[in-house]
Amino acid sequence: MAGNDAIRPFSASGMGTDMTDKRPILVLQMQRMGDLILSYPLMLWLTRQYPGHPIFVAAEEMFYKPLMNLSPAVTYFPWTGAHALKQHTYELVLNLSIQEKAALLAGEIKAERKLGPTQTTDGTRFVHGNWQLYRTSLVRNNLYNRYHWAELNALDVVPLAHIASTRFDAPRTLPSSVRKIGLFLGASDKAKRPSAQFWATLIDELHGRNLRPVLFGGPAEIPLGKEVEKTAKAPALNLCGTLGLNEFSAVGQSMALFITPDTGPMHLAAWTGLKCLNLSMGNVNPWETGPYSPGHYILRPDRDCAKGCWQCSRERLYCHDPFVPSRIANLTALMAAGDTVAKLFKMNLPGLTLFQTNKGDNGLYHIKRLDTVLPDEERLISRFWQTFFGYRFGLWDKNPLSTTWTGLTENAPQAAEALLAHIPEMGRQFKHGVRHGSLLDDSFWIGSPAIIRPLTGYAHMFLENSDYSRHAWTAILELLETLIEVCH
Repeated sequence: MAGNDAIRPFSASGMGTDMTDKRPILVLQMQRMGDLILSYPLMLWLTRQYPGHPIFVAAEEMFYKPLMNLSPAVTYFPWTGAHALKQHTYELVLNLSIQEKAALLAGEIKAERKLGPTQTTDGTRFVHGNWQLYRTSLVRNNLYNRYHWAELNALDVVPLAHIASTRFDAPRTLPSSVRKIGLFLGASDKAKRPSAQFWATLIDELHGRNLRPVLFGGPAEIPLGKEVEKTAKAPALNLCGTLGLNEFSAVGQSMALFITPDTGPMHLAAWTGLKCLNLSMGNVNPWETGPYSPGHYILRPDRDCAKGCWQCSRERLYCHDPFVPSRIANLTALMAAGDTVAKLFKMNLPGLTLFQTNKGDNGLYHIKRLDTVLPDEERLISRFWQTFFGYRFGLWDKNPLSTTWTGLTENAPQAAEALLAHIPEMGRQFKHGVRHGSLLDDSFWIGSPAIIRPLTGYAHMFLENSDYSRHAWTAILELLETLIEVCH
């Protein structure tokens, strides 16, 4: 766009900017397409939480503009229009971006309340909001996290009751005569997507089950699409690089199933009601970035190194091995036919676990494991930490936390003992911090056992965010006292 058009706001409702006498809400979202789509629930919740307040969203124009007809009714601004955003005083500014220019903009804008990272021109950076800070603490530390990104966007400002009461339409189940299966080939990281050979073999296996694969991808996937076409023995319609985002969402309406790694088009497909099978491989965590609405499916390797993986440190990607094309094709045939969860449960998928997206009893995102295996140690620990932070930040009372601790002690006693064993050392370090403003040992954070790292990782970020003030050390000691109270 040229001239004044470069800073013209775009309204997803088609009405232009809707100015009222109420101060607007501003969301800064300059991440990728998937992150923008995972902000859609937040936009809906904000309109309910702040009735009559205009909702402004600053985002990358290349992502939001093609999706205007699918977005909630908000007004978008391109990042080139940042100076126009500074002309308003806001009821709330919520920065969901990690980039420095977003934090600087959040720091400059006048607002009654700010959440997320802000930064001053002298480089002072601060993260506002318990949940925004919690998300920051997950960097390289997300093994036991059970909060989805879409909800972490919102929990500092949107009541849990609003999130819990939100209902989405179930993904479409088309007639069994519809045989087209969408395959999205690419992902932002090679570790997150299957190989060309996998896709080519899957095409052949799908044809053997009377299914018609269709290849999808953006411009970056054009070479991969050609390689897959060349390698496969059977033909497949290759649409890589030929469709815009709005065209993709329209074509997706005719697919019985969409098989995809964890990537932006997966979130677009889920938002538009296309049933997804997410091949969750590589350094992703489906609890954080799986398809958000209920009724989609996730296949995740059972390997310990595949749980909460931030970056692969192995000599090769072992988590890709269990994804055998013939088994994926069998599963696809059942899903395309609309078979029940009971039938899917009987599938033989060695090395893989099949999940279905859902809402948990607490009203938050949940992925339900479709087998009868009792909760393992990792799931029990994760449930405990989810309820711990939920209690600490006011989502619920102490009862769920006490229940998950009892479940951990009864079903994984060694894990519970390992957690308890580290409490004295945490107390010693934190009490020293209250008196002297520093730890006894700087290696304490990185040397913490994995089971306790959700707390020590958050404590580290909290102290850093509070400039290691005495008040911050006292608050962290109180956090530890909450843990002691529950565990004894």
